[in-house]
Amino acid sequence: MLTRRFPVVLAVLIVSFSLSIAAAQKEKKEPAAKEPPKPSYELPQPEKETLDYKAYDEIRQEALAHSHVMEYASALMDGIGPRLTGSPSLKRANEWTRDQLTAMGCSNSHLEDWGEFGMSWQQENTWVRMTSPDKAVFIAQAAPWSPATKGAVSAGAAWADIKEEKDFDTYKGKLNGKIVLLGEMREVKPVDKPLFTRYDDAELKKLEQYPIRPQNFQAFLQRYVKRMEFQQKLGQFLANEGVLAVILPSRDGENGGGSGGTIFDDNGSGFGPRPYQHDQMNPLPVAVMAIENYGRAYRLLKANVPVTLEVDIDTKFGGEHEHGFDTVAEIPGTDPKLKDEVVMVGGHLDSWAAGTGATDNGAGSVVAMEVLRLLNALHVKPRRTIRIALWTGEEQGLLGSRGYVDQHFGHIPRSTEPDQLKLGEWMRKASGPVQVKPEQEKLSGYFNVDNGSGKIRGIYLQGNAAVGPIFAQWMAPLKDVGVTTLTLQNTGGTDHLGFDAVGIPGFQFIQDPLDYDSRTHHSNMDTYERLQAEDLAQAAFVETVFVYNAAMRDQMLPRKPMPHPELEQERSAPLKNVMPGAEEKP
Repeated sequence: MLTRRFPVVLAVLIVSFSLSIAAAQKEKKEPAAKEPPKPSYELPQPEKETLDYKAYDEIRQEALAHSHVMEYASALMDGIGPRLTGSPSLKRANEWTRDQLTAMGCSNSHLEDWGEFGMSWQQENTWVRMTSPDKAVFIAQAAPWSPATKGAVSAGAAWADIKEEKDFDTYKGKLNGKIVLLGEMREVKPVDKPLFTRYDDAELKKLEQYPIRPQNFQAFLQRYVKRMEFQQKLGQFLANEGVLAVILPSRDGENGGGSGGTIFDDNGSGFGPRPYQHDQMNPLPVAVMAIENYGRAYRLLKANVPVTLEVDIDTKFGGEHEHGFDTVAEIPGTDPKLKDEVVMVGGHLDSWAAGTGATDNGAGSVVAMEVLRLLNALHVKPRRTIRIALWTGEEQGLLGSRGYVDQHFGHIPRSTEPDQLKLGEWMRKASGPVQVKPEQEKLSGYFNVDNGSGKIRGIYLQGNAAVGPIFAQWMAPLKDVGVTTLTLQNTGGTDHLGFDAVGIPGFQFIQDPLDYDSRTHHSNMDTYERLQAEDLAQAAFVETVFVYNAAMRDQMLPRKPMPHPELEQERSAPLKNVMPGAEEKP
């Protein structure tokens, strides 16, 4: 048996050995596939930044000695004026900024469609006057997206204070044919504190501290939804009652700044969250009045003195399905290995309608334009591509920047539950993890200015501890112009948030407050005169340095861990089985 089976066994051994040799040779010829290289933002960052001090000096000289930022400012604020999203004026601003960026030497200057917005609207003229018991001209403007009165209307005034639905019964049948002053007269305190301020050292030091108690955003949303639902019902009630027009008192500003003829005219002056959409439009004409004028008519009515007002709210609607556009342009990168990576800078171009949108946010827009002008004037050849984006729809919920991020970098799936659909898309709960696109990996960071006309004092790190030592080194040569402060704090309400939400480093600068929150933010006083030329020149200098350094360094800026908004509710839920002896609810 052994003799007869040996040749077979030998043959099997030979074949097996041959196959092993072939496999080994194949492994040598076809090495295992290597893992793709990590993006540079995931690699260890150098302890010491390589700073080009010559570039610092050149940027400083061009920015401070040859600034053109106020020329851009006058053209935008005086030549074009207020830029409400969807309006013809904003369309002009988009086209003007695109053409200016081309003229200064940028490439690929164009407008990007971020989607449908809603109705186009313009204020042609608004005036309010009292004709009895005395004649007086009042300061007032139409609320954004208010319908027009049918020419000038004259009628008796009535005051109504309707805070909840049960109050409707009090006024039912009593307001027909009236011009209604709606809302309690607020206290007008003396202006005993400066309306124009700068940060002192103690205030900047306080900004460095990270807040321990987080804000309860869900509680805010619940209050907001409840208030908007009531506002819609209130507007419809007044329209059904035959009210001719509604006059609202202007809210206050910080330190009593909402007085002296200043009126704030923004989201709070409509009957619902999205009056720019046809199915949610204001059901009757609405104007916002200076608090002193409102107070006079209010006190007369409270004293049972009949008051007659004349009101002419002359507004014009355009298309119902207007699209929004961002202005985008670039300085192309020149490093063969890095030119596909991008550094972005921007601000929002849209504004409210009462002023000319100077400090909010014409300032940030013209500073970003000046950054690109400075780099072109100095013939900078950046290693990475530098891209400017001037957003629109910011005032209605960061629509332009979020739309751009969705199209290019990634998005967060949002809940479509009935209660969530009452909210703007970005306010809804996340229904899944962040969905990123290939371009997300190529954007090093985004820099934003949108806190008025004040000079830059530092930067919010938005919780990105890894970038702190890098920015500290960038800022060291800028201390002599007041740039000293880094804070891990998050700051909200502007266009860096969309980038941060999908894992891209997005930053807003710390700026001196000046009279932004006291007098100019969303008010009729937001005009060219409130811009500070030296502060804007400094801001352009500082932002150019940040953009330049980000475009020139070997590695992209380090990132925070990828956010997981879909887990927020689970993480915030109370822990289970913590209390000894606790019984489960039936």
